[in-house]
Amino acid sequence: MQHFPIYLDLAGRRVVLAGGEGAALSKLRLLLKTEATITVFAPDPDAQIEAWAADGRLTLVRRTLEPGDALCAALFYAATDDEGEDARVARLARADGALVNMVDNLTGSQFITPAIVDRDPVTVAIGTEGAAPVLARRIKADLEERLSPRLGALARVAQAARGAAMALAPGRARRAFWSDWFERTGPEATDADLPGALDALLERHLSAEATPGRVDIVGAGPGDPEMLTLRARRLLHDADVVIHDALVPQEILELARREADILPMGKTGFGPSVPQAEIDAAIVEQARAGKRVVRLKSGDPGIFGRLEEELTALREAGIDHAVTPGITAASAAAASAGRALTVRGRNREIRFITAHDMKGFAENDWRGLAAPGAVTAVYMGRRAARFVQGRLLMHGAAPDTPVTVVENASRPEERTLTSTLATLAADLDEFDNAGPAVLLIGLAPAANAARTPAPSLKEHA
Repeated sequence: MQHFPIYLDLAGRRVVLAGGEGAALSKLRLLLKTEATITVFAPDPDAQIEAWAADGRLTLVRRTLEPGDALCAALFYAATDDEGEDARVARLARADGALVNMVDNLTGSQFITPAIVDRDPVTVAIGTEGAAPVLARRIKADLEERLSPRLGALARVAQAARGAAMALAPGRARRAFWSDWFERTGPEATDADLPGALDALLERHLSAEATPGRVDIVGAGPGDPEMLTLRARRLLHDADVVIHDALVPQEILELARREADILPMGKTGFGPSVPQAEIDAAIVEQARAGKRVVRLKSGDPGIFGRLEEELTALREAGIDHAVTPGITAASAAAASAGRALTVRGRNREIRFITAHDMKGFAENDWRGLAAPGAVTAVYMGRRAARFVQGRLLMHGAAPDTPVTVVENASRPEERTLTSTLATLAADLDEFDNAGPAVLLIGLAPAANAARTPAPSLKEHA
């Protein structure tokens, strides 16, 4: 981002513009909506500019800009419709200490004016870093159609009531009040009834009993924000607190409100981990404080996500809660590999196993997993690959059983290794993956896999 978007208070501040024709008119129509003190330098101004000057809306100086004319100006616009003159007046304005915009000259400008959707006091600014003004105008037109012309009136009434609304508890209570106003009560009231409708709404919310906290245990999916469910996105947006595990990427955490508390509490394989009892206690503590809590887990919370421990803690504490499933890593990995996890005539079941338990390597039904046609998704299997390989071969699995390892499934840094059971451990040593990986035993990637992964370090037929 080259241009940082801000809203500049221009009330009573000086804005200077050089120019008196088309470009100047366009900028002045926008600037006259502000409370700035506007001065225009133009030897031969358009009749409209003269009319604005006659009405006292701006000061018109009928000459070209000279040194010192832009002193104490917050902003300066070079809009003379002459490239050489724009460059001259821009140099003078910079020397006077003003921030300069040269119309239709991005490299010569110190700031840019965005396309604006005006629902005063609500404004939406749209910028494209000067790369696509036509696109900005198209977005503006779309927003103009979507945003009610009454939005400004609702916002003005709300602005007058902000002080009274501070009596509501911060966080969820205030958000519920404002959501009610802008989404239901306000739009249903007539303009004349708006102040009374807002007062009545505020009284109802002030007299309502405080709502207890709640916990939603939410699956963040494999890492691609577009694989979040609609419900997961809504819950993230509504959360007061987000308690997330170590594998949830920043791109998903940024979907939470900026005001929300983001608390990292997770576990890493063979690395730093927060004890489960401490996580349970934190979730309960935040909910008892009246917060709306999202416990955000990568993948699906119900698949090797210690969901049951957290549900038990919430039940024992009497906390209202719900579970929102997510796309599990095995599903994302198979989709990237262009394969189905089950196929008629090949396998009637798919087994999800973990290679580790609390005591070390986990024992499983190795004979069933080694059966011809069996498909198994192994979670947390990178460090246990040699153990899994040995157990399956010992129980009769074919050495040429295909294995696909998908690292960081669905993420931009996704990589895929195609191997066989006989060479799995050695291939993984050479693959040297660092991110979370799923082993799909019994599946090889399709030739036309849905996602094109980064080149594997070693491929086996």
